[in-house]
Amino acid sequence: MALDPDVVLLAVEAHLLTVLGHDSGRASVSFLGTERLDVLRFGPDPDGLVRYVTLGMSRAPMGDPGASIVLEHGPRAELVLSVRDLHDTVLRRLAALASSPGVEGLVISPGASLDLGEPLWDDAAFQAVLVGEPGGVVPDLDVAEGEEPVRFLPLFPMTPNEAAWKRVHGAQALEQRWLDAGTDLRDPVRAGVRLDLP
Repeated sequence: MALDPDVVLLAVEAHLLTVLGHDSGRASVSFLGTERLDVLRFGPDPDGLVRYVTLGMSRAPMGDPGASIVLEHGPRAELVLSVRDLHDTVLRRLAALASSPGVEGLVISPGASLDLGEPLWDDAAFQAVLVGEPGGVVPDLDVAEGEEPVRFLPLFPMTPNEAAWKRVHGAQALEQRWLDAGTDLRDPVRAGVRLDLP
């Protein structure tokens, strides 16, 4: 039996509020042929860190929307972007990324690249993000016995050079470059990591 989408989203929102506290703002976005998506903003915290989290992508399992069989089981997820300072123009763009499973049948998973084709927020140097491993800032949420949990996937902004390098060398290699360089992936004005080193 399929899970009630409204029940899933209520559980996800309650989980987010428990983990991150009360949201400091939200936006609702609808795209043609898709259900409404919300993006919640948490923060800024005392260090200026803001978290933007989608709410609505987990309404249904990710899979082919054109399949002849309606998918009742499968991976469910929401997206989490952590960045210093307010960048609220990211709200609609995050919603666009979160709509891609329903529109394109994309299954978003760790290691994937998502390219917006425009700055992630106004004047950002990043147009693409790398999807990280879940279980960090927001733990997985079990929604029903026998169902996959809702996972909260962190997004790491990539410069165009980093995105191109990742396509050739893979996500793990790029993450290692960031780690070796001590890159602060939450810095909204960071420079790209050195990629010309052996």
